[in-house]
Amino acid sequence: MPRAKFQTLTEQMFYVLLCLREECCGTDILDRVPAMTGGRVSVGSGTLYNLLEQFVAAGMIRETRVEGRRRSYLLTAFGRETLDREYRRIQAQAEDYRRYVGEE
Repeated sequence: MPRAKFQTLTEQMFYVLLCLREECCGTDILDRVPAMTGGRVSVGSGTLYNLLEQFVAAGMIRETRVEGRRRSYLLTAFGRETLDREYRRIQAQAEDYRRYVGEE
């Protein structure tokens, strides 16, 4: 059976949504993700704009402003729920790891 879309998020998806807790545009996101992760995660512009379209279509973010070609977005309540659910999933994975390897 195919996995439901956005049931789990990739790192890029997670950080794009995390950025959009505050209103920002694509260029802001391209700068913020590497800054948030110490350069561990980056998002290419093609990937970003594809994700933004998908997130808008899914109702996870909404467009808030258009200034020429520059568009700004913000997380919706559904997007925040999705981000929170993914955070809890990641926490559960980390807890499983600690339990399995015996670290507390």
